[in-house]
Amino acid sequence: MKFYITDLNSTDDVLIGEIAAILMDGFREMHPAAYPTAEAAVIEIRETLTPNHLSRVALDEEKGAVAWIGGVSRYDGNVWELHPLVVRPDCQQQGIGSALVRDFEQQVVRRGGVTIFLGSDDERDQTSLGGADLYPDLWQHLRVIRNLRHHPYEFYQKLGFVIVGAIPDANGFGKPDILMAKRVRRA
Repeated sequence: MKFYITDLNSTDDVLIGEIAAILMDGFREMHPAAYPTAEAAVIEIRETLTPNHLSRVALDEEKGAVAWIGGVSRYDGNVWELHPLVVRPDCQQQGIGSALVRDFEQQVVRRGGVTIFLGSDDERDQTSLGGADLYPDLWQHLRVIRNLRHHPYEFYQKLGFVIVGAIPDANGFGKPDILMAKRVRRA
C-alpha cells in the first residue's frame, strides 16, 4: 500500500472523523474504555492539535486516513510522550505503524527532544505481567516478561524501545501499564 505522512490539519473535520473511527476501532479490544464514543475520540485528537503536541497522519493515495500518531512534550521538551498510535485494521502489518513511529522520532528530534516514552497497557492478560501481583518483585517480572497474545510491546522493541518500568494495577488489579522509552538524539 502506498501512503504518505503529514501533519493533521485542525480544520479538516472529515479527516478528524475518519481518525476518530480508526481510534475507536483500534482500541476497542485492548483498551475498551479509552474511546467509547466518537466524541471522546475527537476530543483526544483535537488535544494533539494544540501547542506542545504532535499530530501526524498516514494517508492513502485517495487522501483517506489509514493511521494516526499523537504525542505531547514533557520535561521542558526533552522528553515526548507517544500517545496514541493506531493503524486501521485492514492496513496493519504493512509497515505503516513503523513508518509513523520513525516519522514521530524525526519530528521530536527537530523540536530538540532527546527521549520518547510510552505506556502500553495490558488489560487483557496478553503478557506474563497481566493478572499478576507485580509488587513483590516488579523488576523480576519485567526481566522475564513474555508476550502471550500479540501485545504491542514487542512491536516497540523492534523499533528500539526498551522496557523501563511498569505501573502495576494501572487499570485495575493485575492490569499494568508497561512503560517503554527510546533515546532519539545523542548528546
